[in-house]
Amino acid sequence: MIPREIWILVGAAFVIAIGYGIVSPVLPAYARSFDVGVAAASVIVSAFAFCRLVFAPAGGELVSRLGERPVYLAGLIIVAVSSFTTAFAQSYVQLLIFRGLGGIGSTMFTISAMALIVRLAPPRARGRVSSVYGSAFLIGGMIGPVLGGLLAGWGMRAPFIVYAVALVMAALVVAIGLGGARLRPPEDHAQRAVVTLAEAWGSPVYRAVIASAVANGWTNFGVRVAVLPLLATAVLDKAWVAGAVLAVGAVGTAATLQFSGRMADRLGRRPLVIGGLVIMGTSMALLGVAQHPALSTGAGLTVLFGLSLVSGVGAGLVNPAQQAAVADVIGRERNGGRVLSTFQMSQDGGAIVGPVLVGLVADHFGFGTAFVVTGVVCLVGVVPWLAAPEPLVHHASTVGDTDEN
Repeated sequence: MIPREIWILVGAAFVIAIGYGIVSPVLPAYARSFDVGVAAASVIVSAFAFCRLVFAPAGGELVSRLGERPVYLAGLIIVAVSSFTTAFAQSYVQLLIFRGLGGIGSTMFTISAMALIVRLAPPRARGRVSSVYGSAFLIGGMIGPVLGGLLAGWGMRAPFIVYAVALVMAALVVAIGLGGARLRPPEDHAQRAVVTLAEAWGSPVYRAVIASAVANGWTNFGVRVAVLPLLATAVLDKAWVAGAVLAVGAVGTAATLQFSGRMADRLGRRPLVIGGLVIMGTSMALLGVAQHPALSTGAGLTVLFGLSLVSGVGAGLVNPAQQAAVADVIGRERNGGRVLSTFQMSQDGGAIVGPVLVGLVADHFGFGTAFVVTGVVCLVGVVPWLAAPEPLVHHASTVGDTDEN
């Protein structure tokens, strides 16, 4: 059974994802309104992810020192302030600073939310909890852009104000709903066993998780978002195609998350991560076929949408299993802020580096080669998992991880 406190985190994740989706379609045009070029507008989008990456070690340290709940709430408030000030930016530089500030808050609540899930989720339900939490983010992210487009009719600043208000409401709900003694740092918080990064790195499971996190970030949070829409418009130069191909992939992920968490808890984390990476890698490597000159436009679109759906299924298999594996390494009664922040940094690093390198390959060798490179990255992420033991067995004796259900 999933604890009530986790359902509160899931609800907050849904609100956060809707808000992020509300501002995402408006942000590039908002940046261009300050009379800057496409490259400068893209920097505004990347600034958020860059600040997440840079601040992740400090975020993990804060969770280790202060506890999960206060860092989570502080992160939400920081992102709310960032969004509100972004709405009233008077220059490109202000916009860059205010948007970057949001990345700091984002990594704070992301790491602390993962730490809370590690603490609260029963060991044999970690995969299911990760699926539910991931589904909330995904569905919210699908709804958000639609609302953002409607709100943009009131001006490009309106979505940022709405997002700020939604975050404040989410913070209030979390502050009240997670205010019980169970969520406060325990009296012996300072004496809680801390999982050092060196200790975690000594686990073959954690090393495998870091590899799959880089591949997952590269593929799903980087190339899929930044490069796949460009391939879609190359197949058919219509505005709706790019959004449709992303929506199809999201549907594949959302559908898979409905059962992949339970599979990770019953079958183990390892087979789902390996299977998911192989599916992602194969489908991504083949995406360039959609642009093959021998195919008609209709056939190219069919290939594009079909492979995007399949890659979304692979993502839905990987995400809950690898997050549950990190939780297995840490255990319920240990403090793993630094371990979680390194995992998050690996994923964010892949998301930042992937689109840049794949974009360069696409410029010089075409989309076909670029997506083959992405497929190879996924398959390389499989290699450490082939040598890693099953986390459910290997870390079954981790402190506090006896099954209470």
